[in-house]
Amino acid sequence: MHLSKVKFMNHTESLFTQIGGVFCIPATELAQKLTKVKAFVFDWDGVFNNAVKNENKSSTFNEADSMGTNMLRFSYYLLNQKLPSTAIISGEKNEMAFYFSEREHFDSCYYKVPNKIIALDHFCKLQNIQFDEVCYVFDDVLDLSIAAVSGVRILINRKANPLFKNYLVQNELADYITGHESGNFAVRETCELLMGLYENYNQCMDERKDFTPIYETYLGFRQSVPTQFFTIQDKMVIEKP
Repeated sequence: MHLSKVKFMNHTESLFTQIGGVFCIPATELAQKLTKVKAFVFDWDGVFNNAVKNENKSSTFNEADSMGTNMLRFSYYLLNQKLPSTAIISGEKNEMAFYFSEREHFDSCYYKVPNKIIALDHFCKLQNIQFDEVCYVFDDVLDLSIAAVSGVRILINRKANPLFKNYLVQNELADYITGHESGNFAVRETCELLMGLYENYNQCMDERKDFTPIYETYLGFRQSVPTQFFTIQDKMVIEKP
């Protein structure tokens, strides 16, 4: 690897280590794994929020995390001249997840999924990608079937489960553990890290700041993505209107 690239990766690794992030593999190795990624898949509860339910039995998100997912997709677009595939896969039904997925024009939103690998398999077939081309952002036990097969695994931190984190590290089921905890802008941290590893963060900011034709073209593509909703019935994936 070129010396300047190594220095850049060391700088990125240092920045995120300073805010409490833990690299389970070196940043250079994580960046290499990221080059294969074609899709970003997120759990919902405990990732975009702290998993606390409101009176409507749903859980919410914040705009800083939302902007992070948008800029991450733009970062990928700048590198590949196409959008990445995107999905939410949740074990529960969350109205705010539906709203977020549709507003942000994610490709798919899966809900009430007790065995998440079924949803991932369905999503990958829809998008014509392989499991190891997925970057998965997750937080808990229900997510392990996907973490075991994904190419990049980002664990959202929670200080209350040190044994769980040790288990993931020992079994090589996580590549990075966020410094921020669930519900505290951990998704934004994840997106900034991945953009940093893509090495085009400043370009992304400049293009968005000036609302350049490049960003406008990206946004047009993003806004044209229709969101499909799915759930699981009798171990079968069912599309919902």
